[in-house]
Amino acid sequence: MSRLQRGGVSLILACAGLLAGCDPFTGPARAPARIEALPRALTVSEREVIARSNSFAFELLREVYQRASGPNVFLSPLSASMALGMTLNGAATATFDSLRATLGFEGLTQDQINRSYHDLADLLLKLDPKVELGIANSTWARQGEPFLPSFFDAVRTWFHADARELNFASPAALATINGWAAEQTHDRVPKVLDRIDPNHILFLLNAVYFKGQWTAQFDVAKTTSSPFRLTSGATVPVPTMHGKLRAAVVRRPGAILGELPYGGQAFVLTIVVPEEGRSLKDLVAGLNAETWAEWTAALPVGDYAQVEAVDVALPKLELKYEEKLNDALTAMGMGIAFRPGADFSRMTPGGGIWIDFVKQNTFLKLDEQGTEAAAVTVVAMIKSAAPPSLIVDRPFLLAIRERLSGTVLFLGAIGDPR
Repeated sequence: MSRLQRGGVSLILACAGLLAGCDPFTGPARAPARIEALPRALTVSEREVIARSNSFAFELLREVYQRASGPNVFLSPLSASMALGMTLNGAATATFDSLRATLGFEGLTQDQINRSYHDLADLLLKLDPKVELGIANSTWARQGEPFLPSFFDAVRTWFHADARELNFASPAALATINGWAAEQTHDRVPKVLDRIDPNHILFLLNAVYFKGQWTAQFDVAKTTSSPFRLTSGATVPVPTMHGKLRAAVVRRPGAILGELPYGGQAFVLTIVVPEEGRSLKDLVAGLNAETWAEWTAALPVGDYAQVEAVDVALPKLELKYEEKLNDALTAMGMGIAFRPGADFSRMTPGGGIWIDFVKQNTFLKLDEQGTEAAAVTVVAMIKSAAPPSLIVDRPFLLAIRERLSGTVLFLGAIGDPR
């Protein structure tokens, strides 16, 4: 079940309320220098991984959204993919195949997948000095568990993961893991775990943090309360930012697309509003990587200074979202990883471990200056409980019975065996 705190307005996929009438505002006189190209060409493998990652993103959204109990879903597919990508390094046989397929990487080797995660993160982090972007990984192992060093070598090398060992029985362990999440997200995700189960042996965490200022900002004075139509058809007033901005806008079958750039225009907010008569539910259900690529290809590419200024109205909001992804990921094909029969023999030699849960916490803030977003994904590994001991050291009940018929011959309660 998701839990959501929001301020201002309901939002799904960080998009709503585009193209309402408003007063003109042209933004700052001097915009940041435009980024015209990536610092290097993408490799064939990287292009393939990006395309497949986008397929994973929209499939994950569909599966989570159709199960959502509230009006909003806000995910970081990149964070989920990287956390599971680390986990993949510990999987083997059919478990490895199911995780790889769910992530969309069929046919790629472990080395190709790891290298692409590594190089793509490195490229994104260095792309725009006007945008603050952080990507961090960590693993937290129960002290004394016999993990394979090769697993931690892999996540350190390819994911720059901070691999640590903790005494999970200590009250400080929970605070330490939550503290890492808070630090990596500038306190936007202050807590990702409520407790550590006695059988949890490993937590794999990914954090993504984004903060970007609009290339042309909204005028705070023009933010007003405007009507917003809910799925039910009811209209409610919400704080809405207005401006006449240079935003790319196109119409596609069933949808209106808009794009607002941040900083040097490499990072953008892409908004999709269903056309009148079409619901957001229908739009999400029919969305996939191919449709998304077709839609975004129709948006103008180039300097936004050359794009015609249009009226923009965008809800101002702040939300927190939390969701367990087990059911969605199971529906996507990796159910074997959530069962005791999972094979994570490349992680630990003992066997008998599986994924207890995959959970994501996210944060989103849209205001006149720009956008702040954060996500932390946790993959929790659990192992079979040890056989229980029978230590009779307190008052107890006893029965002498015939097992096959169930007949009880003697029954007693012993409070003092002396």
